[in-house]
Amino acid sequence: MKTGRRARPAVLAAAVALLLVAGCDAAAVDETRGCQEQRQADEAKLRVSRWGPPEDPPHVGEYSEVHWQARALGDPCSRVPGPTDWEYQGVIALRPQDAHRLAEQFAFVPFPSIDPAELGHSHTPTDVRPDLVPFLPAKPRWLHSEIYNETLPSPRRRVVFVDLEHRTLLFMLNDH
Repeated sequence: MKTGRRARPAVLAAAVALLLVAGCDAAAVDETRGCQEQRQADEAKLRVSRWGPPEDPPHVGEYSEVHWQARALGDPCSRVPGPTDWEYQGVIALRPQDAHRLAEQFAFVPFPSIDPAELGHSHTPTDVRPDLVPFLPAKPRWLHSEIYNETLPSPRRRVVFVDLEHRTLLFMLNDH
């Protein structure tokens, strides 16, 4: 009989521990689900605030308008420690003088004339996020410059396309 009485507290303690673990797991699932929902909302958000830091993309001048989005390349809701890299895409409406100065200063050339094998990246203007498409010219004539992409070291990889006629700059930045 003594054995049965001693076993009851142990069984009770095990049951309580199991309930606590199950409760923690449920809380963790709810927390992760909430984080994922917030992430999706943040990624869907079309931002119109001035891009910061102002040095990336560089030499764009005092532009009149910007639309941009951010997207996590990893899982920022993961319980595994470590950083999450982010991708940023945006469309900037440049002033005419800034668009021309930028294109001349960094030797932008027509994008269709570039051999993709010579590029240091695999991005093209067709990689733009769907929510940004309405801010692009209907029939863009994109220019590209690897010199510009590599100028002024940045904490992000930079790929930029410029349409002089429509004074539009499309940027794609990735944390690295």
